Amino acid sequence: MKLNAILVEDEENSRLILKNYIQKYCPHISILGEAANVEEALDLIRNHDLDVVFLDVEMPYGNAFDLLDKVGDITFETIFVTAYNHYALDALNAHASYYLMKPISIDELIKAVDYVTEIRTKETALQDQVLVPKVHAVNGKITLPQQDGFEVLETADIMYCKADDNYTEIYLKDNKKKLVSKTLKYIEERLETSNFVRVHKSYLVNVNEIVKYVKGKGGSVVLSNGQEILVSASKKSKLLAYFK
Repeated sequence: MKLNAILVEDEENSRLILKNYIQKYCPHISILGEAANVEEALDLIRNHDLDVVFLDVEMPYGNAFDLLDKVGDITFETIFVTAYNHYALDALNAHASYYLMKPISIDELIKAVDYVTEIRTKETALQDQVLVPKVHAVNGKITLPQQDGFEVLETADIMYCKADDNYTEIYLKDNKKKLVSKTLKYIEERLETSNFVRVHKSYLVNVNEIVKYVKGKGGSVVLSNGQEILVSASKKSKLLAYFK
């Protein structure tokens, strides 16, 4: 699959090295333009249909996060390329698909591009289709602690779960909501064999209730009740693997 890309890097030598690596080791990437600052990058993004942006963090007159904020609804994957590892968390929160450290490792570059290629191929195949999971509903129950004891729920009745600090909100098919004094990680571990997938740091979703995938900033899924839930870039690959 051919992918359209731009390079955003203020240092000309670093930009040239990255460009040469991509052309030599990732020939299915078509580089449509190069930018040395936020304004140049914004112009390229607005005038091209892009699959991936290779993005340096620190630039003149702004940084990568300023750029992404100005873009708004992001429909491309982002591969951060930087010499500073302390931006990793910010990159994750900005829905980065991959985080490459300078000096660039060719093996890591290939891994990053392969990851994005897999994502874009699957997204294109699934975009706006009625999704059919590879999995089937699994009968099971989950025990939820309550102040006065515990409650037992059928896992198939759960639409999705949402983190609320050290609590978890559990949304059911009958439009009811349960609040339990357990973290989302705790709930995830107890539902890991029941076709639930973590699509975001704050959301755990019943795969069998997903009916649509939408491209966007990280992407999103639509559930059978119409609820739309954001998908983190780092969670896409695992989520999309559930579908044909």
